[in-house]
Amino acid sequence: MSTTGNMDRKTLVTGVIGADTHIVGNRILSMALEQAGYKVVTLGALTPADEFVKAAIETAADGIMVSSLYGQGELDCRGFRDLCVEAGLDDILLYAGGNLVVGKQPWPEVERRFVDMGFDRAFPPGTRGEEVIASLARDFEARQQGKRRAED
Repeated sequence: MSTTGNMDRKTLVTGVIGADTHIVGNRILSMALEQAGYKVVTLGALTPADEFVKAAIETAADGIMVSSLYGQGELDCRGFRDLCVEAGLDDILLYAGGNLVVGKQPWPEVERRFVDMGFDRAFPPGTRGEEVIASLARDFEARQQGKRRAED
């Protein structure tokens, strides 16, 4: 069953940012995305931010999904949207997920910081793949509707 329906098959770049080696959750999400009909370009662990951007350009990706479990995601993701804009990827969909900050912090505050950094969505640890896939479908549909309105 494809969540993308009749829409063009979307390409997503996934990987684990920074010095993080925690790849298992990212791999599980990538497999779920593939089963949902997305083309997934998996970068693996220990990926610098600029490598996500380069891969997105090379594959004409529709979205980038950054994972981090070692707690330094907030530091590793600073300036990520700016890198995308500088590379001409102004409107690329950006998601971050995992254990993105050090220590126990209220999730709404963490999420707000990532949105303020330019991410479209941020997901807490333990988020199910189905929730991410449903969010992607909604976000891509909203962007498509926005383009249709702009063309009218």
